[in-house]
Amino acid sequence: MRIMDDIELRDLAIGDAGWLIQQHGMLYAREEGFDKTFEALVAEILAAYIRENDPECERAWIAWRGDERLGSIFCVRQDAATAKLRLFLIVPGARGLGLGHRLLTTCMDWARARGYRRMALWTHESHRAACALYASHGWRCTRSVPVHNFGVDLVEQAWEIDL
Repeated sequence: MRIMDDIELRDLAIGDAGWLIQQHGMLYAREEGFDKTFEALVAEILAAYIRENDPECERAWIAWRGDERLGSIFCVRQDAATAKLRLFLIVPGARGLGLGHRLLTTCMDWARARGYRRMALWTHESHRAACALYASHGWRCTRSVPVHNFGVDLVEQAWEIDL
């Protein structure tokens, strides 16, 4: 069996939002020094998605291996032509398996099939592995701005790709 064969991508279900909020909060605090305002932002994004998502043009994927969650990626509507990638996360123990590539490809293919002409995302320069993954898939960084956010100095970035 190949290493990715036992990883299933499921839609967002009961309990996933709480897990995502906790994982984002803990991982970003440990790896980036982010404060609790980042966890609040993740909670707000998830609450809006759960309340308002349109399954015709928005989708979430949670990666599972058995009874363990390994990561996530969301595709939400920014406007009629543009999908926004959100909440892309791979837990440390699942990094390096190709799961990031699989989630990103799944999300981009889904957006393309729904008629989106481009995708956009917001991230930080310090997320070097994610930025390298985006670049390897043809994304381009369109904006890079120094900010103080989540209790730390960061460089926010906007990335886009034409589908």
